[in-house]
Amino acid sequence: MSRIQQTHAPETLAQLSRLVTINSAIEVDLTGQVNAEQVGADYIGAIGGQVDFVRAGARAAHGASIIALASTARGGSVSKIVPRLDGPVTTARSDVDVIATEHGAVRLKGRSLPARIKLMIGLADEAFREQLERDAWEIYGVR
Repeated sequence: MSRIQQTHAPETLAQLSRLVTINSAIEVDLTGQVNAEQVGADYIGAIGGQVDFVRAGARAAHGASIIALASTARGGSVSKIVPRLDGPVTTARSDVDVIATEHGAVRLKGRSLPARIKLMIGLADEAFREQLERDAWEIYGVR
């Protein structure tokens, strides 16, 4: 057993040069912000160590940090790639490295907001892409 200062310390974990961390999400917005805590009014999880592991994987010399989620919920009727988060920001877009759905994986680290938005739309289910493109234009001014 080790203390949390050891097991969750990004600077310690990042010393593992090939560290790849995988975390889940409830939803991710078009800019790469992650909600891993709440659906509507229902609080279903805690942040736990997500931010610690995201930062550690992204800092490892040959590592990566992956946020993995299905692109839809409720039998495909709800997109989990959303224009804006409905819940809290668990992991800030500035910390996000890679997002993966069943439609692929994209590296967001170091990308501009317009580039992030285009990449995120490509990870969404095809049934929601057109609406997300309209939302991207309306909210962010990105085509």
